[in-house]
Amino acid sequence: MPEETIHESSRSRTRQGLATYLRRIARALGRGEPVPVDEDGTVTVDAAATGDVEVELEREDGTVHFEIEMEWPDEAAAIDEEASASKATFELFRDSADEYRWRLRHDNGNIVADGGEGYADKRDARSGIESVQRNAPGAHVVDASRDEEAPDEGGSDATFELFRDSADEYRWRLRHDNGNVIADGGQGYASKQKAKQGLRSVKSNAPGAAVEETDE
Repeated sequence: MPEETIHESSRSRTRQGLATYLRRIARALGRGEPVPVDEDGTVTVDAAATGDVEVELEREDGTVHFEIEMEWPDEAAAIDEEASASKATFELFRDSADEYRWRLRHDNGNIVADGGEGYADKRDARSGIESVQRNAPGAHVVDASRDEEAPDEGGSDATFELFRDSADEYRWRLRHDNGNVIADGGQGYASKQKAKQGLRSVKSNAPGAAVEETDE
């Protein structure tokens, strides 16, 4: 059978962005889930339990190439070119104060995150959504009530903070390195584990979630 290119893409990534992408692949492999090929997870391959891995490091014309290639038998690797990128949708809307806001609604109807503030300009609200899509997947998780700090290596330009509110409930917020809170769960949880489940849903669903404008 002749060689068939199903997907090919090329882009520049920061070291942190590359680490985030590789972690997504490693997490899927470890869980036996379809592996995301593209950034948004719309192309996936359901890898076989065992395969061949080739690692190559070479220098050519002033450029270092580090290549990792994985191979499985064709019949053991199911490819999906129209994979569901997310089980949630970003809703962009105007509130009663005529400001733009966003929320991330899961397919089950639950709101799993929101921006926590209104914007006078729709473009600013969209920028907030894009920041969450870009930073949530690779963000470290720390317990702010214990004064934990995010590791210096890896991660993204934001950190998930777990904390307890005045009602003694657990909450999470996604804080950018510039100090701004760019997303929160919008609700309290009885246990830290439930709060972690909430933020994990944002980690997995935000990157490929579609953005829809809705009426309030």
